[in-house]
Amino acid sequence: MPEIGQTLSHFKLVEKIGQGGMDKVFLADYTPMDRKVVLKFLPEAFTSDPERMALWR
Repeated sequence: MPEIGQTLSHFKLVEKIGQGGMDKVFLADYTPMDRKVVLKFLPEAFTSDPERMALWR
């Protein structure tokens, strides 16, 4: 799972702003445009299940 301060592609995680039963939500800096964005991460149990992921497309 991602951690505060970690950089993922063009996004630097700044702060964890929420968590629910299905996700974790982080405030991040989008470095190419110097903007704040929100990133949502699903648990691996969801992302490794092709049927479940088909629901998100």
